[in-house]
Amino acid sequence: MLTAVFDTLILRPDLNARSSIVPSIDPLPDMPGITSITSVEMPLPKYHRVYLVLREQLLDGRFDAGMPSEIRLAQDFGVGRVTVRRALQHLADEQLIRREPGRGTRPIKRDRIDTGDSSESSGGRLTGLMDSIVQTSRRTSVRLVELSLQSAPAAIGKALALPDDARVWKVVRVRSMGREAVSLITAYVPQSVLQRPRRDDLRRHPLLELIAQQGIKPGRTYQTVSARQADSQVATHLDIAVGSALLEVERVVYDQEDRPVQWLHGLYRPERYAYHLDISSSGQVRASIWSDDDAGR
Repeated sequence: MLTAVFDTLILRPDLNARSSIVPSIDPLPDMPGITSITSVEMPLPKYHRVYLVLREQLLDGRFDAGMPSEIRLAQDFGVGRVTVRRALQHLADEQLIRREPGRGTRPIKRDRIDTGDSSESSGGRLTGLMDSIVQTSRRTSVRLVELSLQSAPAAIGKALALPDDARVWKVVRVRSMGREAVSLITAYVPQSVLQRPRRDDLRRHPLLELIAQQGIKPGRTYQTVSARQADSQVATHLDIAVGSALLEVERVVYDQEDRPVQWLHGLYRPERYAYHLDISSSGQVRASIWSDDDAGR
């Protein structure tokens, strides 16, 4: 019987931006891949819809021979040139395209880097998990929303196997790539694990790295992945529309003595993250992060 031995959410700046709010419409006959958006009611601004469609086509390699002009794109999408120009600027900010006066707009070739690590097969323990998360975290910038020491909420205390009077650090952070917020992460760490985290450290380092600095080695990880819609508070943090679809992750990290050391709840923009699950009958695990050299600059 196949056994699921590892699952993790991994950052993919090169992931196709497939979104449920961008419908699949028959392409225009003379320009494959470009879809009209004017007749579809969607909550996102027009420029962002154009951006999402163009981004997907770019990542699919549809414009390797060159990008159409602003006038052509405006005609094909049925929008004004200002709308197209704004969408192109977002693509340029992500270093997906290069805009040069007199030479037009060209796609920037993006190479994928697989930094996968194999793990020990015993019990599904992943030796490369922390390295994987650390490498991913370093490709993003962090805004610290909250740092507080408090009594553990009942559900958190149960998940972390803490006594009733235990204190935990609550850490809320928003991670961004460039100027775009991509995830909202809330984590709880027992005070016995992390005595007094510094705000600067939390902005510069992932929590697992700070925990490891205390001499604690991560062991197995248990997590669930589902989907939810953004409420007004989440939408504000991630600069998205209320009701936007998000990936939701709840994760408990254990040390090598099987003691829970971190509880995490993450909300991720689905066009920036992908969920990978390796399934094996032998217990072999491979974790990988897909990224590119220019991410997060």
